[in-house]
Amino acid sequence: MAAHDPLAHVVDHDTLELFWPFVPTYQLELHLPKIPIVDFQITRFMVMELIAAALALAILIPTVRHIRRNQVTKGGFFNAVEAILLFIRDEVARPAIGGHGADKFLPFLWTAFFFVLISNLLGMIPGFASSTGNINVTAVLALSTLGVVVWAGMKEYGVKGFFVNLVPHVDVPKPLSYVFWPLMFVIELMGLLIKHLVLAVRLFANMFAGHVVLAVILGFITMASGWLFYVVTPASIAGVVALSLLELFVAFLQAYVFTFLSAIFIGSAVHSH
Repeated sequence: MAAHDPLAHVVDHDTLELFWPFVPTYQLELHLPKIPIVDFQITRFMVMELIAAALALAILIPTVRHIRRNQVTKGGFFNAVEAILLFIRDEVARPAIGGHGADKFLPFLWTAFFFVLISNLLGMIPGFASSTGNINVTAVLALSTLGVVVWAGMKEYGVKGFFVNLVPHVDVPKPLSYVFWPLMFVIELMGLLIKHLVLAVRLFANMFAGHVVLAVILGFITMASGWLFYVVTPASIAGVVALSLLELFVAFLQAYVFTFLSAIFIGSAVHSH
């Protein structure tokens, strides 16, 4: 899809557009390189993921070092980040996973939250994009959660115990259990996979749909002509501004929802039915 296409903002491609803020009409289009040895094309969403990961590290590492050095956190930035970290620990991880045993999963939950949040927010910057608007990215994030869930369950109960605990205990006659238990096992195993599939689709759908709506509203300006242009343009701009504010809220909300559901799935794995 051409970079000038309104929907180019929500799809992946091999170019990266850079805008000069003081000269809005100036745009630099960079063609991302391809690795010929393995026939691997670097895409815009890959660059966005690297930027999101780098920013997450740039936020979390200095904050943690600052907290270790100071009994009382100083500075607005560090206080804001610490408030988010404590909220995830006290209001998400510990209630969902249980007690102080949840603390060992905090590095994963904190990293997931900030990576998803930053990825969502990058789409609000002209020329950038939300990599979480790509199903491949959210699928990998969901697979990461699934890996932590399986690892946590197997570490708690062992390999056999993890799969046995998938099936809730139900009092049925023993002869009937030989038919009932395998059926429930298949249903619960499919449910485990489906829950993580929905985790990926939910994040992808919310981010993709929001940016598509913004692109369509802006596209009305290019479609209008004559006197209609002067009516459509201010209306479209006002709509985009209002929806952009909503997108900011959605960016934080979806990062929270992804982290919260990940914590619930981990909690269900480490606690027997």
